[in-house]
Amino acid sequence: MLAVVAASCLLTAAPAYAAAPDDGTEKLFTFKDPAITESSGLGVSPTHQGVYYTHNDSAATPTFYAVDARGRTRATFQVQGAQARDWEAMAVTKDPATGRGVLWFADIGDNLDGAWPNVSIYKVMEPQTLRNAALPATRYRFRYADGGRNAEGLMINPRTGRLYVVSKEFAAGVYAAPKKLRSDKTNVLRKVASAPLMATDAAYAPDGSSYVIRTYFSATLYKPSGETITRVSMPELKQAESITYTPDGRALLAGSEGPKSPVYRVPVPESALPAATPSPSAPSSSLSSASSDGTAATTAAAETDGDGLALKDVLIWLAAAAMAVGVITFLARRTR
Repeated sequence: MLAVVAASCLLTAAPAYAAAPDDGTEKLFTFKDPAITESSGLGVSPTHQGVYYTHNDSAATPTFYAVDARGRTRATFQVQGAQARDWEAMAVTKDPATGRGVLWFADIGDNLDGAWPNVSIYKVMEPQTLRNAALPATRYRFRYADGGRNAEGLMINPRTGRLYVVSKEFAAGVYAAPKKLRSDKTNVLRKVASAPLMATDAAYAPDGSSYVIRTYFSATLYKPSGETITRVSMPELKQAESITYTPDGRALLAGSEGPKSPVYRVPVPESALPAATPSPSAPSSSLSSASSDGTAATTAAAETDGDGLALKDVLIWLAAAAMAVGVITFLARRTR
């Protein structure tokens, strides 16, 4: 009985769509489309002003939505030839050669922690016109060097173009893809840093100066080396699943699963913003480095302070883990 109570406390610690903290956080919009019921990834269009992209979680078709600043769906897109076992994250980049936006969708939510022999990430060129369409995609398959795992975070360093997957585990990690992806073979993901426990999403800043990893309770900013910058308070959401940066890198956008779920704008603390002059690319020990054969270098600075949780959150996790590790693991695998 105590185990069940502990599990219940953990899963209900964040009220549904509670008020935002008084730190400049504001609700940007609410998804209006009844088809968007499990928004699990979030991205800002690099070419269409005021347009945001999202997609649903598992048990859905390979579909994504273009939404305006009022939360209204402008267009719905199908990804041709793609599977949607458990789409958990997305990332947006810009092709430096053409200036076109590039959308990445991660089918990485392996809730059985290794049941899938490989996971897939789809690359889709951003549509130039916002009208319903079916779009072609390039599929990249991946496997983890240290065995399969559940993951919900995807991010791409804009300075290097390197892709990273962040696992959702009690001992989570940041996994780097090869520098050059191959669509004709399985690419290997290698762990390069630790990540907060039960990470639900991740994103790189537009200038590559930092990245963010969020959990159900908080978000933490990191340098490309993996060194912690600061913890950022998040609005309490029903099921906090998505995070990304605004185009100027001065704020984070945080979303949640659920029908008519909100998206909040959360300012990045001034102390965490980069200097006016961008710093040089990170040295070889950082997450953005790689050897000539595309194998990621091991990060020199692994995360050591968990996910920066508040004392209340830490106590909740410890109590739940002590009394109901089995129950929590079972529930966490089904909480996307």
